[in-house]
Amino acid sequence: MALLTSDVDRFEKARPRLEAIAYRMLGSSAEAEDAVQETFLRWQAADIGRVEVPEAWLTKVLTNHCLNQLTSARARRETYVGQWLPEPLLAGDPMLGPADTAEQRESVSYAVLVLLERLTPNERAVYVLREAFAYTHREIAQILDIGEAASQQIFHRAKKHLADGRARTEIDEAAARRIVEEFLAAATSGRTEPLIQLLTQDSLVAGDGGGKVPARASAFEGARAVARFLRGLFKPSDAKRALLGGSPAFYASTANGGPAIVAVVDDRVIGITCLDVTPDGIVAVRSQVNPDKLDRATERWAAGGHEGAPLFTF
Repeated sequence: MALLTSDVDRFEKARPRLEAIAYRMLGSSAEAEDAVQETFLRWQAADIGRVEVPEAWLTKVLTNHCLNQLTSARARRETYVGQWLPEPLLAGDPMLGPADTAEQRESVSYAVLVLLERLTPNERAVYVLREAFAYTHREIAQILDIGEAASQQIFHRAKKHLADGRARTEIDEAAARRIVEEFLAAATSGRTEPLIQLLTQDSLVAGDGGGKVPARASAFEGARAVARFLRGLFKPSDAKRALLGGSPAFYASTANGGPAIVAVVDDRVIGITCLDVTPDGIVAVRSQVNPDKLDRATERWAAGGHEGAPLFTF
């Protein structure tokens, strides 16, 4: 069925919100774009004259498609090579969605995206719709075809699963840069003690190479062990340059609202390391180096989505 120009315009107006919902649901920009495109195809085939509230209809179709994707994704991740981590998005990416409230900013933080993997698909949907987009429980109930009381219970359960007893620190761009500068100075000092001072005692390090780039197969914990690993990771060598296709430059940036280190070779982003910061120190260092999850970051970087000179070069 051919769409009227007004119907296409209505969908395009909703696209940024739909992409932001899908990204939080799936943790992948490519999968989010696919979900939104599938929603458009459903919109194109619908009898739009009978759709009373287009925004609600589009959100329902998108959310249910994401729920199906999450169910199949769990099966795929059982055979994923190494540690699976979400795709980080650099500062200013529209897919990050609304960031007006502390709840919205936290809902898309890298630490929370990692924790969302603990939730069932329904828990994830309720949490995202309620916390990040302020849908009422009545609206969520209609989207998911559940009762309003059930939505409230699921939300409470999701919040409980996500609580890990730590208070995160809200960080502006200037503070994020200072944290990255301090971290890189410690990591490239050749000593473990400066790093240990920045880390919490139970800090962890994890990396996602997707079987395409060498990365830790599983996360490991402990400030001293993490510091030793990072000291070795940031030690330059000809072998590393050959593996990475050149001499990487490391920049201070923000990803998902938190401090991040962006590694770049010839304007190609080869890694984004997200630092999870609490008042007690850095509790997690997570690196995304799977090239399949860095295409969008590379596009943004090449388009000028960064500032300043590199802090360190191999």
